[in-house]
Amino acid sequence: MNFVFDFGAVLFTWKPADLMAQTFPERAGTPEAAAELAHAMFAHADWNSFDQGTLEMDALVGRTSERLDLDAAVLHELVAHIGERLQPIPETVALLERLHSLRDQHPALRLYFLSNMPRPYARALERRHAFLQWFDGGIFSSDVLHIKPDPTIYQLLQSRYALEPTHTLFIDDLLANVLAAQGQGWHAVQFESAPQLQTHVAARFGYL
Repeated sequence: MNFVFDFGAVLFTWKPADLMAQTFPERAGTPEAAAELAHAMFAHADWNSFDQGTLEMDALVGRTSERLDLDAAVLHELVAHIGERLQPIPETVALLERLHSLRDQHPALRLYFLSNMPRPYARALERRHAFLQWFDGGIFSSDVLHIKPDPTIYQLLQSRYALEPTHTLFIDDLLANVLAAQGQGWHAVQFESAPQLQTHVAARFGYL
């Protein structure tokens, strides 16, 4: 069985509204304002291009600061260090470790990742977190210039590692990405919490 993990909000914390509230308190002083500003920044086509590896950080900062009327220096400081601020979610990492430990009993069990991640953040995570070595492989969007939910990135992972769709479970917090995986014939589950995922894996596949 192949388990394919997303990173942001699954294995690593991703709380964009909190980032905006901490960085721009004068613009994001309420939860509603913080959520609105976060959506304006992180759901925009420019951020998607940064994720995809087709827009460099300086260009992203310049465009976003002008579009949202944000201090460019402050915004650059935020964007430059998000990779270091992505912290492992202990409960999900523990679940990943349990799956990793089962591979002696289940030789066909494999672990992969498929993450929309700008290149600087991907490299930062690789440097900082030894548990990423538990994965048998994976794809960061910025390394292949495609992002979820584009079917191409799923097909790249599938072909690169010879994944059998019916023996592959994809785990992501975003419904659009889950539906795209299902469109490739994969099993897929929308992540809510580590206990929810553990229950799903145990009931559906007999692991954990």
